[in-house]
Amino acid sequence: MTASAPPAIAPTAVVGELRRLLAHSHAPYSGVHVAAAVECPDGQVRYGVNVENAAYPQGVCAEASAISAAVTQGQKSLKRVWLASSLPGFIWPCGGCRQKIWEFAETGCEVVSIAADGSTEVQTIEALLPLGFRLEPKVSRTPPDRA
Repeated sequence: MTASAPPAIAPTAVVGELRRLLAHSHAPYSGVHVAAAVECPDGQVRYGVNVENAAYPQGVCAEASAISAAVTQGQKSLKRVWLASSLPGFIWPCGGCRQKIWEFAETGCEVVSIAADGSTEVQTIEALLPLGFRLEPKVSRTPPDRA
């Protein structure tokens, strides 16, 4: 997999907030703290952290947490995903999170990994998940009025 050119500079506010939120991550088993931000087409940014659980499959990845925060606020599309961790190098979403990002990603959605030294590397979701898929929803994505 080859990386595309990183953005000129990651937005300072997003990077700063990701670094701050690493302390909120709950990672008592792996010790790897991860924070994610999802940027929606209207510029809104939502954040999440990983939350581990002793029953490992029940934990929540930072990417899934951030996507859930965006969906909770009514967002259904992602322009960019930012990742930071307590590890020194770059990190990339696990397979499940790649599919979760794909579900909401605009074409060309960037996934930006931020290393501890502040350097960035960028991949599109299409590069990270070359054969991603979407299903046609059986029900409307818009909930009925409850008037």
